[in-house]
Amino acid sequence: MMKGNARTKQLRGKMRETVGKALGNKSMQRAGRGEQLRGKAQEMTERAAGQLRHRTKH
Repeated sequence: MMKGNARTKQLRGKMRETVGKALGNKSMQRAGRGEQLRGKAQEMTERAAGQLRHRTKH
């Protein structure tokens, strides 16, 4: 996966959370927060994998 996909998940999650807040829908808010966390975890995993690849090349 690419960093853009991780950031897209985070943005989509934030939008879902915001819409959930506006509608008073707790389930949608939780789903949005979860999606944001998955995006952050994916981004951190990609970053760590990139650092590992960089360090093992030398």
